[in-house]
Amino acid sequence: MSIAEIAEQSVPFALDMNAKFRSTDIRTGVLISGSSGWGEFAPFPEYYDKISARWLAGALEAAFGKFPDRIRTAIPVNAIIPMLSELETKEAVSTAITKHGMTTIKLKVADGTPESLANDLARIAATQSVFNELGIEGKIRIDVNGAWTAEQAIVALQRITEVVGSLDYAEQPCRELSELRILKTAMQNWSEPVPIAIDESIRMSDQIDLASIREIADVAVVKAIPLGGVQRALDIVMEIGLPTVVSGSLDTSVGLSSAIALAASIPQLYGACGLGTGTLFAQDLVTETTLPENGELQVRRSSPDAHLLSTSANRVSNADRLWWQQRIVRAWQAGASDLVSAQVREAVGA
Repeated sequence: MSIAEIAEQSVPFALDMNAKFRSTDIRTGVLISGSSGWGEFAPFPEYYDKISARWLAGALEAAFGKFPDRIRTAIPVNAIIPMLSELETKEAVSTAITKHGMTTIKLKVADGTPESLANDLARIAATQSVFNELGIEGKIRIDVNGAWTAEQAIVALQRITEVVGSLDYAEQPCRELSELRILKTAMQNWSEPVPIAIDESIRMSDQIDLASIREIADVAVVKAIPLGGVQRALDIVMEIGLPTVVSGSLDTSVGLSSAIALAASIPQLYGACGLGTGTLFAQDLVTETTLPENGELQVRRSSPDAHLLSTSANRVSNADRLWWQQRIVRAWQAGASDLVSAQVREAVGA
């Protein structure tokens, strides 16, 4: 089967979100069916072909390849809270704790507006207030997505720790490693430095700077499909050698299977993983969305429900369907063919 045939047979989807996330309230992508199961290809629209190539390699691994052996049967999970109002944040945190048992909360912060820090401080304080009201020792993480300069990060993290005392970590507070180094150096004089977790410096880098990451980061955050698949992500984790958190990439329950497989195979997990993204979806492609119970996800693989997938596919225009097909072919030509295993390459006829 050629990559063009795989693209033509892929099934597009469009799913409503519970709240706006990454500036969208509809998640789109395609599913690819193969001899090993279903893979999900859903790089965000702004990602160029070379980045999308890794996502395609991850999708093809799930469809035609093999996941590494697992070493655990359940994964601890953190809640992820998008940029909501203060009241909405309290409600979302309370639901995450009381309904799903998640006591590690990751808040998206830094929306780029002048009021951003003030709003973030209010949302972080609201999260802490829920912990206090419920009488639990929760953990707060923030995800900045590289939006701060080093100077902004120094100020913001000082203000935040004044509110909550300590953070479990700050994820990618600055985009550039040079700025993260400045932040790390500045925090050496703090009584309680904030641990730095790195995501984009691993996931979006053409050449991962292992030495700098080991020097700067306390935690590595990795995502299975965007790194080229479970096996490739596991290889990167082992090479970096830091405690690791596995995060989803706003996947449906089908795509989340790859992230779960990765978290199940990593020897040194830092703690709760960012796999509670099912709470962000108003719709899914499976009858029972993959959601944590008692703060954990069981290690399992999900396949789409035929009716739900068909219904979702019908929401996609012919023009968008063709765009996704062409994107698959471009991503293959842009480097996915070099990232997949021999087993996948043989299935694709390359």
